[in-house]
Amino acid sequence: MKIMVNGNGLEVREDVKHIKGLIDFLELEDKPLIIEHNQQILQKEEHEKAILENGDKVEIVHFVGGG
Repeated sequence: MKIMVNGNGLEVREDVKHIKGLIDFLELEDKPLIIEHNQQILQKEEHEKAILENGDKVEIVHFVGGG
């Protein structure tokens, strides 16, 4: 399945069926995230319910600390 993540095309395995699976696929599960799925900002509890389909657009913002 091909989706857009932060403006870039990404091919994901067919078993990545929802946003939570995408987060795991991208190895971001331990980071504080804001996710927008097809122009809808998702609450964390919605990550397992939001189904991914071919052509979906996902924006992911994660915070990086530094000094």
